[in-house]
Amino acid sequence: MSGTFVGMPAFPKAAHEAVGNTTLRANLRHATHTIRDKRAKAVAELDDWALLREAGKQIKDHTLRHLDTYLVQLEETVTAAGGTVHWAADADEANRIVTHLVKDTGECEVVKVKSMATQEIGLNEALEEAGIAAYETDLAELIVQLGHDRPSHILVPAIHRNRGEIRDIFTKEMGEWGRPAPEGLTDTPAELAEAARLHLREKFLRAKVGISGANFMVAETGTLVVVESEGNGRMCLTLPETLISVVGIEKIIPTWRDLEVFLQTLPRSSTAERMNPYTSMWTGTTDTDGPRAFHLVLIDNGRTDTLADEVGRQALRCIRCSACLNVCPVYERAGGHAYGSVYPGPIGAILSPQLRGTASEIDASLPYASSLCGACYEVCPVAIDIPEVLVHLRERVVQGGPATRQGNRVVLKPAKGHAAERAAMRAAGWAFVHPGALRAGQRMASRTRRFHPRTLPGPGRAWSATRDLPQVPAEPFRDWWQRTHGKKESGK
Repeated sequence: MSGTFVGMPAFPKAAHEAVGNTTLRANLRHATHTIRDKRAKAVAELDDWALLREAGKQIKDHTLRHLDTYLVQLEETVTAAGGTVHWAADADEANRIVTHLVKDTGECEVVKVKSMATQEIGLNEALEEAGIAAYETDLAELIVQLGHDRPSHILVPAIHRNRGEIRDIFTKEMGEWGRPAPEGLTDTPAELAEAARLHLREKFLRAKVGISGANFMVAETGTLVVVESEGNGRMCLTLPETLISVVGIEKIIPTWRDLEVFLQTLPRSSTAERMNPYTSMWTGTTDTDGPRAFHLVLIDNGRTDTLADEVGRQALRCIRCSACLNVCPVYERAGGHAYGSVYPGPIGAILSPQLRGTASEIDASLPYASSLCGACYEVCPVAIDIPEVLVHLRERVVQGGPATRQGNRVVLKPAKGHAAERAAMRAAGWAFVHPGALRAGQRMASRTRRFHPRTLPGPGRAWSATRDLPQVPAEPFRDWWQRTHGKKESGK
């Protein structure tokens, strides 16, 4: 996976800097609270939400267990419908395939539908190196691109920007990318949206090549599905002569009927809508409608490695709704950039370290970017137990151990900086299997509690600098229970 933000520090340092940005925190607080409140009302309208959630989980788990079968079926149905399927093991291969396909058309610019997969592999940068201009057409992605910025949210990439900042970006940058912003542009939503519409319209009408991702791929029919709210996706998917869709292999579902579940749960969990304003579906090519050439690029890029992990594979259920981000207290305060990945928030904290591995300082720190409060699990429409995976990945970071990387079973070394934690865990493990030593240690801690420091020394200082150390009770629980209940129980 190539989606690491170059030069980003590990999460603790990046988050420490982000929480000092009062404008950022105000933007995030307002946006996340608004979205999650609307989502809660939309979900409450469905009496069978819990059943839909379980159905989505079961469909995804079944598909992942039989992923090889359904991918082969998808290739057959897409090919039969007039499309061409390409397989990419990693980001570099995917970028080479897409660049080659665009160059074959003779074009030097493309229009793009919002796609996390293309951000993950760094496609825009790869196309730029090849002399091809890639224009983002989603409003939030347009803001990020014009502002030479990075996305900070799965659903709303420019969530960290307010209206005044967006107006300034449009006024300064639009002219460099195409049609300039209107004179006297204000920060009212209607004027900003109109400026974006006018800017993008000429690109839609001129472009011969469109690039998209997909929310779902139906193995049974070879159909791809994109849901969106602005109509830019519909323009990119229907007007160009060539359409290239770059999709992760986990986005597949077995049958057309399975869509019924996800077309109920995805819009309510993401945009808090009963259904998306634009649901576009295409199956191969036709002579009279849509692009004349369709290419599907299926990317692995660490997904089969993730699938090999019995605990971590549930992250591949994700349908990119972003509900977990909007309820996460850590994301709300730190923002998306602190995660150093195109996948921020709780899902990014478990997905990025699995797709990229935990060798880098950034990825080794991401499993700790959580309070383990469990709010993310409660809102996930496919029931990904994110706290469980976080704890699992923390163990991998601290202890190392067997894992799958690039299709090979390897033994990972423990990450640097966790020697004290490993020693403490070994000591605790030994004490728990020696009750006498545990009891003696508890009594010693109670009798010396007046001398306990308020902060921990050494590596523990990082923990106690922002938390109060819990007070040791005057009497261990075992002794209290024996004193208050022991005689009664022995007399029975």
